[in-house]
Amino acid sequence: METTNTIQMIELPGQKLIGTVKDYGNRLFRFIRGRVKSNEDAEDILQDIWFQLSNAVNIDEIEQMSGWLFQVARNKITDKYRKKTTQSIEDLSFKDEDGEIAFMDILLESNFNPETEYLRDVFWEELMHALDELPENQKLVFVLNEMEDLTLQQIADQSGENLKTIISRKAYAVKYLRKRLESIYDEIINN
Repeated sequence: METTNTIQMIELPGQKLIGTVKDYGNRLFRFIRGRVKSNEDAEDILQDIWFQLSNAVNIDEIEQMSGWLFQVARNKITDKYRKKTTQSIEDLSFKDEDGEIAFMDILLESNFNPETEYLRDVFWEELMHALDELPENQKLVFVLNEMEDLTLQQIADQSGENLKTIISRKAYAVKYLRKRLESIYDEIINN
């Protein structure tokens, strides 16, 4: 009578997830990076993919892991490009005779002259008024993300709210602020 020893590998869901990240992480990142503007965008999308995978009811039911991962990546990339709203105050800028100037350049300028000092004061004053006009939940998300450097995921985790809700609040805040601060653009350009 012959006996065969079979060793059965038992993999806990967390271990399977770690193995998947190791096996596909670099390849998936390169795939995403080739289709988005920056490393940060690629990292955000990759993090979203791992989060979605970690929330999958049963990882073992995914028959073709690479196919699943790359399809989710394509969907996340498409979702990113569908969003037409600006997500950052850093994108607020105007053109003068010397070229394009971003408001963040003025706000963070270390060599002040009277003109940049005036623009900085006007911008901060108008920004604070505009922030006060926002609904409190939009204002809070904007301030935490832009001024206190928390990621949108960190804000969602702290508040216990859905990440998509936090992203929407930030988008609404930025859209309102862009429109509200447009008059400053016009003033600066016409002076």
